[in-house]
Amino acid sequence: MSDNHHEEAHTGPIKNPKQLLVAVLFSFVIPIFAIIGLVLYVTSADKPAAGAVNPEKAIAERIQKVGMVEIRDANRPLRAGEEVYKGQCAACHATGAAGAPKFADAGAWTARIATGFETLVQSALKGKGAMAPQGGGDFNDTEIARAVAYMANAAGAKFAEPAAPAAAGAAPAAAEAAPAAAAPVAAAAAAGAGEALYKQACQVCHAAGVAGAPKFGDKAAWSARLPAGIDALYNSVAKGKGAMPPRGGAAQASDADLRAAVEFMAAAAK
Repeated sequence: MSDNHHEEAHTGPIKNPKQLLVAVLFSFVIPIFAIIGLVLYVTSADKPAAGAVNPEKAIAERIQKVGMVEIRDANRPLRAGEEVYKGQCAACHATGAAGAPKFADAGAWTARIATGFETLVQSALKGKGAMAPQGGGDFNDTEIARAVAYMANAAGAKFAEPAAPAAAGAAPAAAEAAPAAAAPVAAAAAAGAGEALYKQACQVCHAAGVAGAPKFGDKAAWSARLPAGIDALYNSVAKGKGAMPPRGGAAQASDADLRAAVEFMAAAAK
């Protein structure tokens, strides 16, 4: 009895492998994790808050404007169609990328030219298919229209390059300077507008008599139409007739210019 008691007195608290594993866990592993956690806590406390290192930059990024305003010279000379084509349109039209009708490819442009100059211009300004809207870009609407005329003409069209818009107030000033000549000047302006619109939109069909359109200057083709009068001819153009769409495809033309174009064609057949 005394020998057994003596042996138990000298025996440690670890009596089996399981107790040894628990002792090692509490003695080494847990303290290591505690140290790691303490280090992470201390180092994270030293990290500066967002924007603390460069507060000026952080403020600038937070108040940065969403849009940008670009000021352009409204009185700068308008670019010619070729210049606009090379600066903006050639990227796709030179190679026919993304389905764009290739420059000077008459086969690709024939059906498009037949829709009329105004339709082509609106497609360019508003965008069509893979082509993004061109309006509001590096060039204004008149310059885009000039590029359309340049490309279409290279494929066989005969569109006139649009002129620069008249300066506001120019007409009243001219009327005050020469009131006696106002009527002749107005008549000449109307005739010029009629011819210009004819070249831009009407001649696509009327120059060659496409789709039954009375050919320009063909007295026989116009003889049955002229007796109806200019008002009746104008109404036919405005509403559309046969293969001719309303307003002859010139949706953006004014009523005065449309009537002037009718008068110009009618006069050529008298």
